[in-house]
Amino acid sequence: MTRSTEHTTTPAACCDGSADRAPAAPRFWTVDEHRADVLAAVGPLPAIELQLLDAQGCRLEEDVVAEGDLPPFDNSSMDGYAVRTADTRGATEAYPSVLAVVGDIAAGAGDLPKVGPGRAARIMTGAPVPPGAQAVAPVEWTDGGTGTGTAAAAMTAPVPDEEVRVLRPVAEGAHIRRRGSDVAAGTTVLEAGTRLGPTQLGLLAAIGRATVKVRPRPRVVVLSTGSELVQPGEPVGPGQISDSNSFTLTAAAQEAGAIAYRVGAVPDDADRLRAVLEEQLGRADLIVTSGGVSVGAYDVVKEVFESYGGVDFRKLRMQPGKPQGFGRIGGAAGVPLLALPGNPVSAYISFELFVRPVIRTMLGASDVHRPVVRALCPSALRSPAGRRQFLRGRYAADGTVRPVGAADSHLVGALARANCLITVPEEVTELPAGSEVDVVLLDS
Repeated sequence: MTRSTEHTTTPAACCDGSADRAPAAPRFWTVDEHRADVLAAVGPLPAIELQLLDAQGCRLEEDVVAEGDLPPFDNSSMDGYAVRTADTRGATEAYPSVLAVVGDIAAGAGDLPKVGPGRAARIMTGAPVPPGAQAVAPVEWTDGGTGTGTAAAAMTAPVPDEEVRVLRPVAEGAHIRRRGSDVAAGTTVLEAGTRLGPTQLGLLAAIGRATVKVRPRPRVVVLSTGSELVQPGEPVGPGQISDSNSFTLTAAAQEAGAIAYRVGAVPDDADRLRAVLEEQLGRADLIVTSGGVSVGAYDVVKEVFESYGGVDFRKLRMQPGKPQGFGRIGGAAGVPLLALPGNPVSAYISFELFVRPVIRTMLGASDVHRPVVRALCPSALRSPAGRRQFLRGRYAADGTVRPVGAADSHLVGALARANCLITVPEEVTELPAGSEVDVVLLDS
């Protein structure tokens, strides 16, 4: 009988004792683990050829070499007269050099008169220097062909007279922009990896480039979820709030360098959310959502995203922003998705820590993360055990930082006044006043 009693357990329990084990606790990811997992799954977007203005904000994928000289020809930097220097030697207002005017040269002129001894050609800024000319006498150094002998009346006549009086000597090469003096043919003017801003695009246009090969700006679709959300400007009923997350996150995506599309608020309806996603997948390199990632009876985000497969919802050792979702919609080659918490502060901090680095990686940028500095905090800080705390703060030029507002994840007023995030590590629960802390700079 004793033998029989000892074997009343199930066969499975006899094999490994699993009947006596408690269910495994869910894994809590650290901030660094989650961020590394996210970034390992994305990379720079494939390079494409774009028109210049479409390439603004993108990074070059190739070195750009000038095929010709810039300027492409010698040209005048002043309105005046193209002259030979020998003809102006010793000129003064009392004894000017009197030169015959052989022509009028405007910018873009092709048929140029020859400037011989005792001759001059009236010339406009940017116009090609004619053969024989060695310098340009600014119109202020002449009588403008008026025959008055003074500079005061210079350039008043619409058509030059037959002669011009030059009132001072002109050195060789004066007021001439030499061919290739800005950029010589064969010069590398922009290197691969350069971010294209207004001046870089202007240079490309100046050397005659109409298109350029770049890493394109990622197209980011931003949407908020929640039946309680209404559009700003619409009446707010009982239990409703204005949708701020989609504006914050869209602006943050644009600031990070993306082309961002704000979809707005989607109600807690699985069919509606799925339909919106299907509409947006065709134009998205990345989808960012906020709301619906915690455990709740009406959180349909998990239901919809998990139906696509490849989306993982996890808990992080951070505050705010513990619940996070990450994966791809449409399999391994599908569109990356980052599902952020719905509380405004949680959503924004999650964006800065996880979404911004993804956008910067897709851009091919070298500066993927916000800069982190050490700062002195005059205030005492407290943090929950086991969580990396991100407090909103104001970083000052003297190297100090002070918290702004409380730690609650709904305080958007304090968030708008912050220019940094104060980081308190997971293993720290209290920091005395005057402690040094890591500070993530948000304005850099």
